[in-house]
Amino acid sequence: MKANQLKWGSSLSYIQMALNILIGLLYTPVMIRLLGDSEYGLYNTVSSTISMLSILSLGIGSGYIRYYSKYKAANDKDSIYRLNALFLVIFTIIGTVAFVCGIFLSNNLRIVFDEGLTAKEYEIARVLMLLLAFNLAISFPASLFSHIITAHERFIFLKLLGMVRTVFSPLITLPLLLMGYRSIAMVTVTVSVYLLVDIIYFLYVVFVLKEKFVFGKVENGLFRSLMIYTSFIAINLIVDQVNSNLCKFLLGRFHGTTVVSVYSVGYTIYTFYMMFSTSVSSVFTPRIHGIVNNDKIPDKRKSLTELFIKVGRIQFIILSLIASGLIFFGKAFIVNYWAGANYGDAYFVVLLLVIPSTIPLIQNLGIEIQRAQNKHKFRSIAYLFMAAINFALTWVLAQRYGAIGATIGTATALLIANGFVMNIYYHKKCNLDIIAFWKSILRMTPALLPPAVIGILALKYINQGSILLFLGSIAVYAVVFAASMWLLGMNDYEKDLVRKPLRKILRKKKV
Repeated sequence: MKANQLKWGSSLSYIQMALNILIGLLYTPVMIRLLGDSEYGLYNTVSSTISMLSILSLGIGSGYIRYYSKYKAANDKDSIYRLNALFLVIFTIIGTVAFVCGIFLSNNLRIVFDEGLTAKEYEIARVLMLLLAFNLAISFPASLFSHIITAHERFIFLKLLGMVRTVFSPLITLPLLLMGYRSIAMVTVTVSVYLLVDIIYFLYVVFVLKEKFVFGKVENGLFRSLMIYTSFIAINLIVDQVNSNLCKFLLGRFHGTTVVSVYSVGYTIYTFYMMFSTSVSSVFTPRIHGIVNNDKIPDKRKSLTELFIKVGRIQFIILSLIASGLIFFGKAFIVNYWAGANYGDAYFVVLLLVIPSTIPLIQNLGIEIQRAQNKHKFRSIAYLFMAAINFALTWVLAQRYGAIGATIGTATALLIANGFVMNIYYHKKCNLDIIAFWKSILRMTPALLPPAVIGILALKYINQGSILLFLGSIAVYAVVFAASMWLLGMNDYEKDLVRKPLRKILRKKKV
């Protein structure tokens, strides 16, 4: 039962990732055209502002499964029920605070937008702020129910419901937008769908899993222990929110909503890019903990480095195809076929985010290696400093250079923290040979030269305004990239990842 839950839950995670990307690619340009540049930017600015309030959770939810597992191992159901009640109270208080903050912001919108909106836009922003604040407030206590379902390892139900939420919100919203309704209707639908899913979570927990909520005294020191455990997770959460939403917030304040819409288009493509990396590394978590905790392995540094390099090379192959493709074909895609002619600067936003972030994305296995060795505190502190640098640079550059300036601030912080600081820490403290890692990656770079030549020729001689020529040039580029990487970059292990599935398919056809 549990094996099937893990297997199908993992498969459904990939399907959900694909749906997120597909819906984003199809839905975003429609939304831009129907809402207009200004209202699309307004929606993104308000969403980012409310999203930043999610730092109020302080990462507390991550502690639920830890303590649930502890009580479950002791078969202590009473403590589990009290734990449920404790987290429900904590999350309800956090949700209430978040809603009060949302009400305050909705009545003081000049904190967010300064003087950059018309009277009508201020009214729309006020309603959007209240709706999204309500959604966030409900999401805090509702998140407990998804944690409980996760603790019971009911991954199939969880992922299927997540997929329903991913699909239904735009599916219902699209007809409303086509009928002339605007951002308020769109957000109302989103809030309604999320609320419905949260109610289903609650019903499943109470009536299927038979969980209870007993309010009363909990284990001595539990709350203090929980705060200590989640403190560094909270720092990571704060950093993530700063990096994700700071640029939109500052651009909305300094330049208005149209510039925010340009940045948002670029950032949307960047989020798709990040998904391809995490989908590869997530399956190696158990193996990392096995190496770290197995005292019979004589050279853990060598074992960890080999795994780090193995996964990093696979990620580099995938991400270098996408990143290089964005360099040669990204501008035509954004301007001619996706967002529109007003979004040329979004291309530079994409490149400024994608290129420096490739370093941590091909090394994201290192995050789990740090956790397995209980050395993740340094990363939290380093990223906190990165967020401070990001804030300072973005504040200055966003005022002068708009969306591109704001992105330069984020890109610089990414390079400092991930390109230098974390690589030194990995090498010195985390049992990883980073020099060997980068030597292995650099040995693959000659494989990028032939497709780069094709990309340059496509830019110079192919009319990318023709959809057939555009798609044809991308297809040729992908084929040349694959052939070049096969001949000049990939090792036998990586080639076997392709050969073995193909052999199985051919054998089945023969039978």
